Amino acid sequence: MWFKNIIIFKFLTPFAFDEEALQQALNDKRFRPCNDLELKTMGWVTPLGRDSELLYHAANNCFFITAKTQERVLPATVVREAVEERIEEIEIKENRTVRQTEKATIRDEVLQRLIPRAFKRSQKLSAYIDVEKGWLLVDTASRKKAEDFATLLRTSLGSLPVVPPKVCQSPSVIMTDWLKTQQLPTAFMLADSCELTEALESGAMVNCKRQDLFADEISAHLDAGKMVSRLALTWLDRVSCVISEDLIIRRFQFMECVQELAQEVDTEDRNEQFDVDFSILSGELREFLPQVFEVFGGEDMDAYETVGK
Repeated sequence: MWFKNIIIFKFLTPFAFDEEALQQALNDKRFRPCNDLELKTMGWVTPLGRDSELLYHAANNCFFITAKTQERVLPATVVREAVEERIEEIEIKENRTVRQTEKATIRDEVLQRLIPRAFKRSQKLSAYIDVEKGWLLVDTASRKKAEDFATLLRTSLGSLPVVPPKVCQSPSVIMTDWLKTQQLPTAFMLADSCELTEALESGAMVNCKRQDLFADEISAHLDAGKMVSRLALTWLDRVSCVISEDLIIRRFQFMECVQELAQEVDTEDRNEQFDVDFSILSGELREFLPQVFEVFGGEDMDAYETVGK
């Protein structure tokens, strides 16, 4: 249940679904396995597994939801080889050249033959809606996976007015300044890794791990014009993470003092433990994320209004 990465979406309008309406909307897109002609399916499953039929878990004015994706593993090389073999067979047998339009038909026929025989692979992806803060937080570092999740939720709900967060100052510029001046906001401390990138679109990239980020060699890269694109930080001895210039949060982890909170609560079953863990996760992120936005100049509310028009 604990998130390892966070991609943030901001609601442009308040989330208006109550528990009953949300359950019904998600139920209409409940997960089903791939049939013999499908390469991929995606739908909702219960976050609590077999212990519940609910497709959400509500706590702390938040809704935790989980999507499951199943896809058939059909490598492009396998398809290409099968198509080439079929084309060669036709050209030899019929003593003619297979034209381009016929090749497309052959490929479709090959796919129809191979798809039912391909192995299936399944993955789950979780997120939660914070009704109070107006956030959709997805547990992934992949922008594509987050967008796929949002697309499924949009299809289920009928609309999903969300956008990536907008801040007033460039995170890359601010984080670069932290390393140059060796001064960080009070609540944040440097960890031991960063990614530096040249300002040019095709510029060089340097990954620094397990290193003093105030060292001379880091300063030399900054003096040469490189900018921070990712930076490992800790927050109030409660959270460690890597913040990217696009505000994707990677390697998110609660530190010992927060983990102990969950262990101190006596719970009778898995459902109660899930509820405790989720309440801690959502509560801590309500404190952490606003401070992330604040160090980058705060959220750009005018930008949200422009997007919403």
